[in-house]
Amino acid sequence: MSSLDIFTGETIGTAVLILLGGGVCAAVSLKRSKALNAGWVAVTLGWGFAVMTGAYISTGLSGAHLNPAVTVGLAIKGDTEWSNLPVYFAGQILGAMIGSLLVWVSYYGHFRVHLGTPEAAELKDANPGQVHGVFFTSPEVRNPVQNMATEVIATVVLVLAILTQSSIPGVSTGDPKGPGVMGALITAFVVVGIGLSLGGPTGYAINPVRDLGPRIVHALLPLPNKGGSDWGYAWIPVLGPLVGGALAGGIYQLAFAA
Repeated sequence: MSSLDIFTGETIGTAVLILLGGGVCAAVSLKRSKALNAGWVAVTLGWGFAVMTGAYISTGLSGAHLNPAVTVGLAIKGDTEWSNLPVYFAGQILGAMIGSLLVWVSYYGHFRVHLGTPEAAELKDANPGQVHGVFFTSPEVRNPVQNMATEVIATVVLVLAILTQSSIPGVSTGDPKGPGVMGALITAFVVVGIGLSLGGPTGYAINPVRDLGPRIVHALLPLPNKGGSDWGYAWIPVLGPLVGGALAGGIYQLAFAA
């Protein structure tokens, strides 16, 4: 596949991933949304379907990594050329920013209503701000060591599940471009499972650009009373998943590689 195919596929696929994933967060969080207070199960299902949709759309072009941690894991496994990593990363971060911008467009009126209340004005200096969950993650208990460990562990589960799909009969299509129909579906269910089991402490970024791209957009958007973007925490959902992806690649080489 060409560099243009990789960049285009990762940009479009990651944009769809963040549009639908950030969209479900907006749906359950913002005032006047029909899905307001739908709960954590709705969020985890929404993110799982977001991964599946983004993967189906982009697999033919780029292999549907949609996540730098996955790209690193696949490079360590040997399925991705190291020289292609900058192209993957560039498409992923751009797509994440586009997707979060589209969430803002789709819920523009709801952001205005939600952030226009007297309560929001009182919290305008909060860090993170009250709509931060639509854009980026933050921990419920702020402990850098625990938060980092949670992101690393959750990402190892995700990436290892992706790397080992080729050993499951009937899952791998033999097409190096992507995970195939069953692979994308399995990955979606893995994401749901991670969210249900390990998402409580940090909001399970498990994807550096899922957190960083929308965080940048949150900082730039003219949202009244939006509060801070919590840059002091931002390194954890970036570094943690990258470490987790590398560890998953190493575990694969030690335990599963022929």
